Amino acid sequence: MSHDGVGLRAVMRSVAFLTAGALAVPLLAGCGSDDDQVSRPLAGQDIAPAARNLVADGGTLRWAVDTVPQTLNTFQADADAGTTRVAQAVLPSMFRLDQNGRPVRNPDYLESAKVIETEPRQVVLYKLNQQAVWSDGREIGAADFAAQWRALSGTDSGYWTARNAGYDRIEKIERGANDLEVRVTFSRPYADWKSLFSPLYPKDVMGTPDAFNDGARRQLKVTAGPFRVEKVDTAKKDIVLARNPRWWGHPTKLSGIVLHAVPQDQRVAALADGTVDLADLDTSEAERITPAGRDKVPAQQDELQAVEVRTSLEPAYTQLALNGSGGPLADERVRRAVARALDRTELAKLVLTPLGLPAVPVGSHLALSGQAAYADNSGALGGQDTAAAQALLADAGWVPGGPVKEQTKPEKAAGPQATKADESDGGDDGTFIVGEDDKDNPKDRKNKHRESTGDDGGRHLAQDGRQYTGNHLQQGGAPGAYAPKGTAAPAGAAAGPLAKDGKALTLRFVLPTGPGSDSLRTVADRISVMLDKVGIRTEITAVPDESYFKDHIAAGQYDLALYSWPSSAFPATDARPIYAKPVPAADGSVSVEQNYTRVGTDQVDQLFDQAVATLDEGESDDLLRKADSRIWAAAGSLPLYQRPQLIGVRKDLVNAGAFGFQTPVYEDMGFLKKGVKISPSPSAK
Repeated sequence: MSHDGVGLRAVMRSVAFLTAGALAVPLLAGCGSDDDQVSRPLAGQDIAPAARNLVADGGTLRWAVDTVPQTLNTFQADADAGTTRVAQAVLPSMFRLDQNGRPVRNPDYLESAKVIETEPRQVVLYKLNQQAVWSDGREIGAADFAAQWRALSGTDSGYWTARNAGYDRIEKIERGANDLEVRVTFSRPYADWKSLFSPLYPKDVMGTPDAFNDGARRQLKVTAGPFRVEKVDTAKKDIVLARNPRWWGHPTKLSGIVLHAVPQDQRVAALADGTVDLADLDTSEAERITPAGRDKVPAQQDELQAVEVRTSLEPAYTQLALNGSGGPLADERVRRAVARALDRTELAKLVLTPLGLPAVPVGSHLALSGQAAYADNSGALGGQDTAAAQALLADAGWVPGGPVKEQTKPEKAAGPQATKADESDGGDDGTFIVGEDDKDNPKDRKNKHRESTGDDGGRHLAQDGRQYTGNHLQQGGAPGAYAPKGTAAPAGAAAGPLAKDGKALTLRFVLPTGPGSDSLRTVADRISVMLDKVGIRTEITAVPDESYFKDHIAAGQYDLALYSWPSSAFPATDARPIYAKPVPAADGSVSVEQNYTRVGTDQVDQLFDQAVATLDEGESDDLLRKADSRIWAAAGSLPLYQRPQLIGVRKDLVNAGAFGFQTPVYEDMGFLKKGVKISPSPSAK
């Protein structure tokens, strides 16, 4: 995943991970107190909404992206956020996401879509908008649906697809009673059928392996959205979108959109000089646009008067990942002790309160507040409790003051803050020890690149600057989430580092460097202080962004790490690879899919499988909540906070900005007519 939180399926597709965007132990319910209540997003959109009659006709929106996409085919492994942005503007989507992150019918393409049969097979009938046509004049129809199914079904290895989730469950696609009806029959029940055909490519792209693999990488000749692809200019780092003259919906207000590649640390300057009108920003860049920040940069003060920051919460959350494949964290009692040592509310406040955003810890791995499957299931593990954490560690055999074998490389004593390690070898190796006595400044850190091997796909992890042992839950958590009854917790804070079998309890905490990583380092420092209070030392290593995922997260070369997952409207499909139990492969290796913590259980897999095959939406959501409770109890990953969404934007640009969950409505975006005033953005600074 990239720094800017792509939609989950766009992310997951590329790792072999995500689109717009399961599981069964008897009688096990989610732990959240609000299971039967409809949750709401913690923060609303901030897009300067304006009625269409107040928006000028014409103008070009210049929108910053990370890079010019390598492909315009969202179903290929190297698709990225830019690919998704183009697809949303130029291709049909049967369903889109609303402000609550829930899929809703897209009336521009669909009159209706519903399950009309469940026995002997699930059948979905799509009734298409009779005005919906491709840019070459041909009606959108069953032939396009069938071509996309065959390309993505996984039956033809000639198609270089990233994943086939959902399409592999289709048995056949046929024309309905007329050309506007499409009947899709499934071989197995599929709860997430609304995730399919969004986007929908023309049969010209999906019809043959050659067309799929190469035909849509740099061009899309046939489209069916409010805009069309005019050109991809790699020299100027632009993708140029123009109005689609055959568009049948509300006319586009903008005459064009230019997606322009701008590095993260150059975006404020680009907004100031007019190179772009809209750009995702990290916290430090956004601060430069506030009145106080502008005063610090007099050279850009006048130019930035026309720019504001629109703020919401991104549909993605930051987690602390605990690698359970080996070392101390292979013991679930130690993982749970780490979790019980953390005050997640304090960590959320650290990041979100200065931005004026609600600092509420994320309570689910599988959904965010507002989405249908959301419930706070963190009670399956329990909240912050120092005594409980110490008791778990004691039960696992980690005791204060135990004998520790001499380190091969001596380390200076350091204090509770992250500090520099021994530099007697003539240089700083980028490693810092938390839990000793030295008082050096953590800001003095330098990078360290630890080489290891791993599979590709780091762009799909967002680097966030940019217990069951029984069948029933008990009050406050799950059996096994605590030390056995009668285990004594050491009194007060740990007297010193804990040890076992001659080894100190020290965890490797790997962090990225580069633009947008400042808040991650701040969070990591606070986590390290919290762990130190229960006797767990942390060894913090900063590594270059380009190696963070490939050489460390994917390769399993870490104990603790911070990264983010985007949320999905279809967690039964999209979240399963993230939490699936690792399985041995034929060659002796272990297949982890996207479960980079290497922690999983058969019960969680079963619940996912049940949820994805359950057509009753309420029942499917209940199964997902049960799965989430078990994921919490296993303590492989700890959701911390929903990521802030900070968008720098020209003040006269409306219906655009911090979209939150909702799919952007491209035809409504534009610039205010001259002389028109609207209420200022609630987060305008």
